[in-house]
Amino acid sequence: MVTSSVLFPRVESLSSSGIKCIPKEYIRPQEELNNIGNVFEEVEKDGGPQVPTIDLMEIESEDKTVQDKCREKLVSAAKDWGVMHLVNHGIPGDLIDRVRKAGQAFFDLPIEEKEKHANDQASGNVQGYGSKLANNASGQLEWEDYFFHLIFPEDKRDLSVWPKTPNDYTKVTSEYARLLRSLATKILSVLSLGLGLEEGRLEKEVGGMEELLLQMKINYYPRCPQPELALGVEAHTDISALTFILHNMVPGLQLFYEGKWVTAKCVPNSIVMHIGDTVEILSNGKYKSILHRGLVNKEKVRISWAVFCEPPKEKIILKPLTELVTEAEPPLFPPRTFAQHLEHKLFRKTQDSLVPRKAD
Repeated sequence: MVTSSVLFPRVESLSSSGIKCIPKEYIRPQEELNNIGNVFEEVEKDGGPQVPTIDLMEIESEDKTVQDKCREKLVSAAKDWGVMHLVNHGIPGDLIDRVRKAGQAFFDLPIEEKEKHANDQASGNVQGYGSKLANNASGQLEWEDYFFHLIFPEDKRDLSVWPKTPNDYTKVTSEYARLLRSLATKILSVLSLGLGLEEGRLEKEVGGMEELLLQMKINYYPRCPQPELALGVEAHTDISALTFILHNMVPGLQLFYEGKWVTAKCVPNSIVMHIGDTVEILSNGKYKSILHRGLVNKEKVRISWAVFCEPPKEKIILKPLTELVTEAEPPLFPPRTFAQHLEHKLFRKTQDSLVPRKAD
């Protein structure tokens, strides 16, 4: 859920104002503060579990043994972690660089220029430039601004809200969206086969080429004077089918794996991919939608480009696929539309925030 706020200044404004202490609304609860470390120290730690890296060059190898081994690695990572670094993914490095430069150029504009693209949650317009409103009873805020817009299918885009500066923003983002949509099909095919299903089954279940929506959220995490007290994004799972993420090589992503927060290393020329709740539900929990969050820091601005591949909100009922449900493995999730799943998560989050917190 993305919202814009008139009650609080943009986080970028707070960051550049020279404040030494962050407003109380950005300070996390004590049980979270116990495990927020320095991201640059965390990412340098050796040993312990590491987010898997999957080389997709071999996924279409003419050698079936090589191809099968690559697919098995991807399926294993989806079941064990639910997140992975994809390399040799087929999207040209120069295009990725141009996408990054275009997003960076928008956020380099003066805030008053960015405000011309501000969204308006009250009127239902979630696309555009914004900062997160607190959507729980604790009134918690996150240390980020963002730009949110639907980028595929092309006939469902609203180009009037897209940045006009830089002038190649629409061209490079549109090309990236087309190639990412093809990559999503490739991944969904492998995941379908990994469940013993027909190759196109998961793609069909999430809406196919006509209905699966690609929503891009450029997350801008300004420098934070007290990073040990704040989060760029609080702990959550993605509601999408798949999420693909680029970043500017500044660490910040953490995954909750085997009871501990693991900081993802920055892998050059990679795209981070998350399995979202939608695929977890369809697979009856065989594929994992992993809890993750974003740290901030004092030294460097972090930017990430997250593209959420989402089914239509009302047209499809999300539930474990019939072939994956047995007496021994009953359905783990009740039938819901995508919109109902989103509402359920927001309601549960609100309820959780009303429960008295216990210190670790």
